[in-house]
Parts: sequence; structure tokens; C-alpha cells
Amino acid sequence: MDEERRDASPEAGRIQEAAERFTANVERVLVGKEETVRFIFVALLCEGHVLIEDVPGVGKTLLARAAARSLACSFRRIQCTPDLLPSDIMGLQYFNPKTSEFEFRPGPIVANIVVIDEINRAMPRTQSALLECMQERQITVDLATLPLPRPFLIMATQNPIELEGTFPLPEAQLDRFLIQAGLGYPSVDEEGAILTRFGRENPLDTLESVLAGAELIDLQKVCRRIFVEPLVAAYLIAVARATREHLDIRLGASPRASLGLHQAAQALAAIRGRNYVIPDDVKTLAVPILAHRLILKPEARLRGRTEPAVVKEILETVPVPVE
Repeated sequence: MDEERRDASPEAGRIQEAAERFTANVERVLVGKEETVRFIFVALLCEGHVLIEDVPGVGKTLLARAAARSLACSFRRIQCTPDLLPSDIMGLQYFNPKTSEFEFRPGPIVANIVVIDEINRAMPRTQSALLECMQERQITVDLATLPLPRPFLIMATQNPIELEGTFPLPEAQLDRFLIQAGLGYPSVDEEGAILTRFGRENPLDTLESVLAGAELIDLQKVCRRIFVEPLVAAYLIAVARATREHLDIRLGASPRASLGLHQAAQALAAIRGRNYVIPDDVKTLAVPILAHRLILKPEARLRGRTEPAVVKEILETVPVPVE
């Protein structure tokens, strides 16, 4: 075990340094949301997808665009509306009269970083078209299956307040989002800093990339080598399984959630400068990774229970391993 930890140490330092560069760059635009920015970098290292859910006007789209611009990768943005079709996202085959042949015109999903704004405004047919690309990282148009570029990350935003003209995301799609994050309202000092920072110009207009796609892919491989003690892995599994046995939960976390929590804990450990995972890494990530995948029983909702509260309760009851 000591040998594995020693071998991983310099590599963990590389991830920590890259995370600091990324966080500092995004914080040139976004004020006081360091934890949420860190969660996004965790998703980048795991090549997972992020759902940013919060009320209007707190900076959801701004965060997604700032994170995308911080990477020297191809970037596209999709604005969801009820009339958006799957072909508007995936692309289509069209007849070229000059060559007398059908040619494929790729849609905006064919990019490294894709920001999908107000994803719950797209109809279920369009939402379901995203399932293949989110999990298999490929698209199928007519009879042709095409791989998506790597790295590939979807950052979707969702407004939980407005219900008219929206379509709730199905559980199969929610399960494909590695992390769900929120922003919340800023403090008094943070709101003052926002007014000062955006008073003359939008800092997003001059934001430059700080991390290349090739470097990110390399760091993703490094994350897989971060050591996970068997006792910590057993603790992670116990937390995930507890969601399936809790009396207030109708649908618990899937094995995909357990795998995502495992990989994300490796990434967070490296971001924190360690080459091994500890239970605190699992605790930090349990709510953003597990809560949005759960379905509470109706009677639990009537009692005012929420998914994050249930996950926190589970973390308090599952014994933490000690050496």
C-alpha cells in the first residue's frame, strides 16, 4: 500500500496545481462559489456530466460558460426550447447537390464542452436523444454511429421554480449526471463584489483558457491511479447501499452512482493534494452525487423530507472506518 501511495504522490500534485489554475480562472468571473467550481473540476477529471440547478439570475449559465472557456477545447451552447428537435442537437444527413451525395452535418453536441441551457425546457423526445451521448459518448444518426470528441462534458442548467413549459428530467437521464450542484444567493460582500466586477465590463469577454484538452485527458488517467483503501471502498459501498434500504426512499442509488462516487472521491483527493482517498472525500461528495438520483416515497415528501437531508442522515448513521 505504501508503495502505491508513494508512486502516486507527484501525480496528485499535478492535479492539485491544475485545479488551482482552473478555480482561480473561473473565480475571475464568478464570485464566492469555490466549492461549486471544485465540483465541476471533479466532474472534468471523471469525464462526468454536471447539472446546475438553482433559481434564475444567480449565475448558472455564467458558471458553465466560464468553466468551458477555461479549457482550450471546442465549446458549443444549446438553448433548449419546447420546439427543439433531436436533429437540432445531433446533426443530420443532407443531400449535397454539388456532389450528388448525402453528407453529415454535425450538430452542436459534437464538441468537447457542451453547455445545455434550461435543459428541462426540451421535450422528452429531445432529452432522450442525449442518453446515448452522455453514457456511451457517441451519437447515432440514421444508421451511422459516430464517436464524440474527447474529453466530452455536458454542463446543463435547470430552473426548479418555473414549471410552465418545462418537462421534468427522467430518472434515466438524472442518473447520467455525475454531479448536481447549486449556487445560492451571494452574501452582502459577494454581491457588492459582483456589482464592482461587472460595473464596467463583463470579465467573461476576456477570460482565457488555462487547461488544454490533452492535459485534461492525461490528468483523467492519473485520477484512476489514486489509491483507495479497501476499508474506504467498503464505506462508500455501505453509504450507497443504505440509500436502497432507507425507509423514506423508494428508489436508491444505482451501481453507476457508486462507481461515480468512487471516481469522484479519487479526483477530490488529488485536488486536495493527497494520493489516497479518505472517508471525508466520500462525505463531501455524497450529497452532490447521490441526492439527485434518489426518489423519495410520497409520504416522506408530505412530512417535508428532502433527498439531501436523507443522504446527510445516512452519512451520520453509517459507521466511518478508522485505522
